[in-house]
Amino acid sequence: MEHERFEGERTLMRIHIGESDRWQGSPLYEALVHLFRQEGLSGVTVLRGVGGYGSASRYHTDKILRLSQDLPIILEVVECSERIEKILPQLDEMVGGGLVTLEKVRVILYRPKK
Repeated sequence: MEHERFEGERTLMRIHIGESDRWQGSPLYEALVHLFRQEGLSGVTVLRGVGGYGSASRYHTDKILRLSQDLPIILEVVECSERIEKILPQLDEMVGGGLVTLEKVRVILYRPKK
């Protein structure tokens, strides 16, 4: 699937969840990537943090002797605001605990590799 090039004002959506969060038996971040692809969004990046804490203030880190099973995961999507708004109800259903933020960004370059 090839996406159109775009530039100018778009919306950056960041979704902060935990690595152990699940949706219908699968890791939540994988289910979200699948949803975004199914909905034809322009792309998503999944970032795994080395440490962090959320609303429960429980610190998760990869520096503990045993490997943490719940490191922070951040998904980033840059898309037009209408397409982001369209999937927000599905996110509300899927994300049990976490943080979703939206901000305006200016895209300078988005194109496939030559």
